[in-house]
Amino acid sequence: MPQENLLHSDATIQWLLQGDPSIRWQVMRDLLDNKTNAVKNERELIAKTGWGAKLLGFQEPSGLWGGGLYSPKWISTTYTLLLLRRLGLSAQNEKAQKGCILLLNKGCYHDGGINFWPSYKYSETCVTGMILSILCHFRLSDTRIHNLVQHLLKQQMKDGGWNCRSYTGATHSSLHTTICVLEGLHEYEKHRPEKSLHIDKAQTRGREFLLVHNLFRSHRTGDIIKSSFTRFSFPPRWYYDILRALDYFQAVNAERDSRLAEAISIVRKKRKNNGRWLLQNTHPGKTYFVLEKAGEESRWNTLRALRILRWWENS
Repeated sequence: MPQENLLHSDATIQWLLQGDPSIRWQVMRDLLDNKTNAVKNERELIAKTGWGAKLLGFQEPSGLWGGGLYSPKWISTTYTLLLLRRLGLSAQNEKAQKGCILLLNKGCYHDGGINFWPSYKYSETCVTGMILSILCHFRLSDTRIHNLVQHLLKQQMKDGGWNCRSYTGATHSSLHTTICVLEGLHEYEKHRPEKSLHIDKAQTRGREFLLVHNLFRSHRTGDIIKSSFTRFSFPPRWYYDILRALDYFQAVNAERDSRLAEAISIVRKKRKNNGRWLLQNTHPGKTYFVLEKAGEESRWNTLRALRILRWWENS
């Protein structure tokens, strides 16, 4: 099937539109360029029906999910709100904001980052990036959020990325940590556009770190760093893979760098003849319910892959 026809396949679009409201509103916005109130109306359904409503229903009176701030994985407050952010739950949702306040109040550490663990003597960089993305998506208004950003900027390493193990001597950045921080900084940039110049410089350096590795290869040997980086999961949790990375690149409308080409080729090759992508990987842990089954066709991966290819080919 020709590429242009595939990207705009009515059958694929209709299949996506048969999914959860969290899928439908993003299809309308990102693939159909719908500028009407229909997108807003569809997005508002996330809190009322489907996956989003189910997740909100599991919140405890205290504001927590799963009885904890960060664990148990994946039903804790952090990972539930992280998923609700990816679903696109409205920023004004009161239940989400109640959870956000708990994360900030309980997690703020004296070094400016997030630390949920008494045994740690420093903030955890991956977690700080994820919490920043959550707080900014849900538009929490608190000056401590700026401290999170400043902490992350100070943690940026010489190679342009981030590594949560820098405190224990790591000198090379981690793809896992870097994507968590980049997503957090991007959400902050959207929330506080007046800070964009400062934040954009850090993101540019972070993207360069990913590009030096062609998103998944060793910059020294050229070998694939981990095979899991080329298997697409959803939700990604804290884990890195190239579909997550490419979705960030398209979200910020980054330059179409030639070093992304191999990763783009992998995305294309994983497409089935019917224009859909599979859920190739899941991350073991507790869940409230299964969104999609591993090995089966995935609306999430299909949506993300199509908007990535659309961005890439519209350069």
